[in-house]
Amino acid sequence: MTDTTVLTGGLHFGEGPRWHQGRLWFSDFYDHAVKSVDPAGQLRTEYSFDDQTSGLGWLPDGRLLVVSMRQLAVLRQEGDRFVVHADLSGLARHLCNDMVVDGAGRAWVGNFGFDLDAELDRRSPEAVFADHPAANLARVDPDGSVHLAAADMHFPNGSVVTPDGKTLIVAETLAMCLTAFDIGDDGELLNRRIWAPVGMRAPDGICLDANGNIWVANALAPECVLFAPGGEELQVVGTSQNCYACMLGGADGRDLHLVTAPSSHRGTASVERAGRIETCRVDVPGAGWP
Repeated sequence: MTDTTVLTGGLHFGEGPRWHQGRLWFSDFYDHAVKSVDPAGQLRTEYSFDDQTSGLGWLPDGRLLVVSMRQLAVLRQEGDRFVVHADLSGLARHLCNDMVVDGAGRAWVGNFGFDLDAELDRRSPEAVFADHPAANLARVDPDGSVHLAAADMHFPNGSVVTPDGKTLIVAETLAMCLTAFDIGDDGELLNRRIWAPVGMRAPDGICLDANGNIWVANALAPECVLFAPGGEELQVVGTSQNCYACMLGGADGRDLHLVTAPSSHRGTASVERAGRIETCRVDVPGAGWP
């Protein structure tokens, strides 16, 4: 059962939704673009790139950061152009992906770690979940310096930072869990632990609400699920297609935006324009970063 309405469509594959200055910003992988949509569904392209784009965030002074997937880099806005903010090629493999930028301008960036689509063509999803290369999570400081934040991550994907700036929570898609870290004063990640198991779901994009619960987009099904710390399932929102990312926003922070598509496989998503942004109202507004 679908619980949402479609805000806009015609996308290849949306990722990294962020509520910013009254609009939902997001990347469209195979349009190589950062786009935005307003609450009335008016879509516009903000910036176009030569590479696939993914995670988004803003430095404290308002400059946009964009993950350049194949370049294995984070780009930084400088006026009307983008420059390399951080080269992640020493830590990332195959494709860089989602990113969260905190209030201090520190960015945590995940990567695929291997060619997921090629492995899914070769093996069953169950086999890929059970046996795959681990990946690094990278930290990029505001000056663009790159640091290993955490190793042995199972496809680090959507991430959030709590409002006090002291906890990072990362969706490990292929481990089917959300993993938490304490953030040290210098940005070092400490006390790694499971924040919540999510059952037989592949957690992709996530967002945090003001009660400290997390909405999780399930890349394996048409749903977005609200989890409490420890893994209690609080609410399920049905979407029209598989759900790959989510973001709370709107005037009061209670509009849940769901990024959906028939498939994440590049062979499908790069050709079709079936991607959508769907929305519904929820009771608790968003909090923290992004």
